[in-house]
Amino acid sequence: MATVFKTAEKAKGSSDNKVKDKRINKQRVMLLASRGIVFRYRHLLTDLEGILPHSKKDSKLDTKDNLFVLNELADLNNCNNCIFFEVRKRQDLYMWMAKTPNGPSVKFHVQNLHTLDELKMTGNCLKGSRHILSFDKTFDSAPHWQLLKELLSQVFNVPKGSRRSKPFIDHVLTFSIADNRIWFRNYQIVEKNKDNTPGFTTKDKGDVSLVEIGPRFCLTTIRIFEGSFGGPTVFENPEFVHPNFVRAAMLKDKKEKYQKRQHAMGERKVRIKQSEGQESELSDKRIFQ
Repeated sequence: MATVFKTAEKAKGSSDNKVKDKRINKQRVMLLASRGIVFRYRHLLTDLEGILPHSKKDSKLDTKDNLFVLNELADLNNCNNCIFFEVRKRQDLYMWMAKTPNGPSVKFHVQNLHTLDELKMTGNCLKGSRHILSFDKTFDSAPHWQLLKELLSQVFNVPKGSRRSKPFIDHVLTFSIADNRIWFRNYQIVEKNKDNTPGFTTKDKGDVSLVEIGPRFCLTTIRIFEGSFGGPTVFENPEFVHPNFVRAAMLKDKKEKYQKRQHAMGERKVRIKQSEGQESELSDKRIFQ
């Protein structure tokens, strides 16, 4: 009997070790936005919710200063990742992406935004299906790009068997770097059979193409923090220019252009007045009846 109990305990211990060795991906993402979000950014948030079936959408956050509250909200929603849309002046969109509650976190400036409704692409995929993540080789060129690659892969990677996810893959999410910015694209995987023959199987070689679905946007890295929504700065982008300075420069150019036009009109009036000849003494202004 003792030997039977020992063998049973060994079998149980080996099964426990197998369970411990088996890595289970339990990533969940919380999506929410700040007050004052406009319809285009709200539609982008809805599109991201459709792409990420392991996400959970929360109500709007009333504060823009004390962002540490997001760690508690993520804990209450049983999420270990967070995407927060911070809207300033109802026109500037900043995307916070963080690993809660310990970090790291990054703040992006979103530009060149096009939602699914705006693009109206021909591609289509099933809602809730899993996707393949494709990263540019430039992500391995610098430490901050490697950190962003790891953060993006953990946030956008849909775990196998997660809630609301379908057990197959039919689209690709691409992250490429150009002009020191991250460009996001979503493509559908389209497989065409060989001459549309009925005897075609998956083992045969068919044409595989990518058709863009959307949405699409561009992310400019502003700052990477060690903690979640704060903490020491790990990386700061020296090439980033705040949108307020860009708008101020544009207004200044318009002002200078208007001043130059007014100055040119004043000089033209002076030239016209100087070009007028003086009245001759012999001229007769009398009106004959």
